[in-house]
Amino acid sequence: MAEDLTIIRSASKAEQYTSLIPQIQALLEGEPDLVANLANIAAALKEQFGWFWVGFYLVKGDELVLGSFQGPVACTRIAKGRGVCGTAWAEAKTLVVPDVDTFPGHIACSSLSRSEIVVPLLHNGLVAGVLDVDSEALDQFDATDAQYLEEIVKLIKW
Repeated sequence: MAEDLTIIRSASKAEQYTSLIPQIQALLEGEPDLVANLANIAAALKEQFGWFWVGFYLVKGDELVLGSFQGPVACTRIAKGRGVCGTAWAEAKTLVVPDVDTFPGHIACSSLSRSEIVVPLLHNGLVAGVLDVDSEALDQFDATDAQYLEEIVKLIKW
C-alpha cells in the first residue's frame, strides 16, 4: 500500500487527476475495509486539490449519513431529495452546482461553501452513498471533475 502521495499542482486539472488516480488505486489495493478506503480517497482528493470539504455520505435507511471526510464539521443526516446530496441520490446522477446559493433547497452546512459537486456511489445498481465536494470558490467544478470523480468512485469495493 502506498502511504505517500505525489502531489502535482502545476499541471492541468485532467493531468492532476491522471496522476492521482493510480495513487488512489494503490491506497485501496489489498484493503477490504470500506471506511478506511473512503477516508483515504477523501484525504487524497483534499490533499491534491485543496478543496474546502471532501467526504462521503452513505445511505442508511431513508437518509444519507455522514461518513469519512476531510474538512470542517458537517451536516450529519440528509433526507433523500433534499439539498444537492439528497437530490444526487434521488436522481442517481452527478450534480455540478456552480453557485450553491442558486440551488433550490441547498443545505448550508457551512456558509463558506460556494460551489459543489456530488457524485453518486453505485453498488449493485443502486445508489449506496455520495461523494460530496465543496469549494469556497464559485464555479469550481466542471465536466472534467465529474468525469474523473465518477472514475474514482468506481474504484470503491463494497
